[in-house]
Amino acid sequence: MQRIEAPTPNLYLGPGKVEELQAVLQQAGATLILFDEPLSPAQGVNLEKMTGVRVMDRSEVILDIFATRARSAEARMQVELAQLEYLLPRLTRMWTHLSRIRGGIGLRGPGETQLETDRRAIRRKIAVLRRRLEDVAEHRANQRQGRRDLPQAALVGYTNAGKSSLLRALSGAEVFVEDRLFATLDTLTREVDVGDGYRFRLTDTVGFIRKLPHHLVASFRATLEEARDADLLLHVIDAAHPMWEEQVEVVEAVLEEMGLYGPETGTGAGRRPPERKRVIHVFNKADLVLDPAALLAQVRERFPHAVLTSAGADPAAHDVASLRAALRTSAQALRPVARVRVPVSDGRLLAELHREAEVLGQTQTDGVVVVTARVEARMLGRLRRGGVDVSLGEGSAEGPRGNDVQGDA
Repeated sequence: MQRIEAPTPNLYLGPGKVEELQAVLQQAGATLILFDEPLSPAQGVNLEKMTGVRVMDRSEVILDIFATRARSAEARMQVELAQLEYLLPRLTRMWTHLSRIRGGIGLRGPGETQLETDRRAIRRKIAVLRRRLEDVAEHRANQRQGRRDLPQAALVGYTNAGKSSLLRALSGAEVFVEDRLFATLDTLTREVDVGDGYRFRLTDTVGFIRKLPHHLVASFRATLEEARDADLLLHVIDAAHPMWEEQVEVVEAVLEEMGLYGPETGTGAGRRPPERKRVIHVFNKADLVLDPAALLAQVRERFPHAVLTSAGADPAAHDVASLRAALRTSAQALRPVARVRVPVSDGRLLAELHREAEVLGQTQTDGVVVVTARVEARMLGRLRRGGVDVSLGEGSAEGPRGNDVQGDA
């Protein structure tokens, strides 16, 4: 332990602590030092010189884990981009011995070093990867536009909370699941039947982690666009983890960074809650909790409509009925039955309703077409703002607009 006001600029630790660390290394016979904080390039190289062993910071450890988990071409591109952005300012640690004089047509002339050549090559590679990932993001956006017929939900949460297990339990599809950090680096979408004729399109996403490096979040933004465009977020929480509350705060901080959790606006009576996505807080791994009922009573003080689930390795022990009920309630709220009165002459609006809504029937009286359809909440708002005569059908409800969505848990 060391009490200091700020990390030492050149070593992170104080000089005395580095000497103490050297003694600990010799005693333990260790060949690697791990820091749970990000180190500057200068701090890393100075520590390695003084201790004589390899030094890795938190960002480098996470990148190494990502590199071993990436399977698809998209995931490998994302990991490579993050690695290059991490490596660029640290090249001095690798290439100082290769400094040499170079010259020739197209080069900078005498005095150019191998370090400068490699920096330019890495910057060029970063630009190429960014363009490719932008193409991937555009392709995904086109895919999402082509599948707007079903409401969409995204599974988000801390790494190893059981998001992939929930997707497998709800959909019955074969999904790669493993009890380890960042087992999933690729998005995977499956349709889920939630009962009463309602279906959801459910997407698994990359897990978050405490102190996630900012450049990693930027590199994986193409993947996390699925969460941005979803109608509903399922925030999966490891109910058996002793620090689940801290993990919840980490995930909410990353979602806020993505723009899904906006800050409150206004003051006093004019203060408005943030414009947030609909969220269902799903406490998974209930089968590992000693007293699930007590836990649910505790968490509902903070999340009144949270649901408790179990989606472990044994399919016979799956318990996702409460989540299906919550999704069914959300589907009803996202696509309520509405009666839209459209003048016969407004062919464009009629075509839009048939294209984007689920038309259940229509009648025509005195030059007005009354269309009965299941209409998404966002489209309802757009129609009302445009002055279109819209009324909700019997038994329909637009659902809660707060941060939690109530389910029959």
